[in-house]
Amino acid sequence: MTVLAGIGDEAGPGLAAQVAAIAELGWSAIELRTVDGVPFAELDEAAFDAVAATLAELGLRTVCVDSRIGDWSTSITADFGRDLEELRVLAERCGRLGTRYVRVMSYPNDGLHADEWEHRVLRRMRELAARAEQADLVLLHENCAGWAGAGADRAVRMLEEADSPALRLLFDTGNGIAYGYRSADYLRPLVPHIAHVHIKDGFVGPEGPEWTLPGHGEADVAGCLALLAENGYQGALSIEPHLTLRPHEVEQNTGTADGFIAAGRALEALLAPAGR
Repeated sequence: MTVLAGIGDEAGPGLAAQVAAIAELGWSAIELRTVDGVPFAELDEAAFDAVAATLAELGLRTVCVDSRIGDWSTSITADFGRDLEELRVLAERCGRLGTRYVRVMSYPNDGLHADEWEHRVLRRMRELAARAEQADLVLLHENCAGWAGAGADRAVRMLEEADSPALRLLFDTGNGIAYGYRSADYLRPLVPHIAHVHIKDGFVGPEGPEWTLPGHGEADVAGCLALLAENGYQGALSIEPHLTLRPHEVEQNTGTADGFIAAGRALEALLAPAGR
């Protein structure tokens, strides 16, 4: 059976709300990004210890930790040392949580010529992958912010340049809504490299992306799931519905977990006909 999970802070800011939503769904896995609005790598030791203890007590598996490395909050000209330090911290914490997966992106541009941007991104991703391999981690590059998120060809180029088992791909079904491509078309050539999947759905509204329940928008979530299944995908499906929290726009979820739980039920409904 497919492992179902969700990015916890989409259900609520505090860990109690996050694990309660996962329990309401009857799932056994969670993805971690922030706790009480604090990025996971920035939690102090006491806060991290509390997270680890709670997850162990509840028997919740951590499928992935979402870092800020290369994401929309930074750029290619930002201090690379900060990313290396975050990776070091996460290597220690992932070991305690029993996960090897760390979500990364590939650095938005900051006014550099396209060739220079590409050169710097590939150099950084090679270094990150080498360090991840030494730490027994696997970096999962998401089709989101940064150089390699712009197209499947760039994602393949990045993997070829890094040439490391410690760099694979994370596919988000809904990111094509924000970045202007058809999700299944982006996914098709990359399926062999996909190790983790985020589930969200939406459509382009008058003022940009608007998010809805999986299967209720224009991201062709069902088609993406079918394509993954046809190619033997065995990783987790982790909901990131953006119905209460939009990390690009706000720092902390102040709503309820209702949308998160509804998104989980919608994903289950999409999977039910195929018996997955």
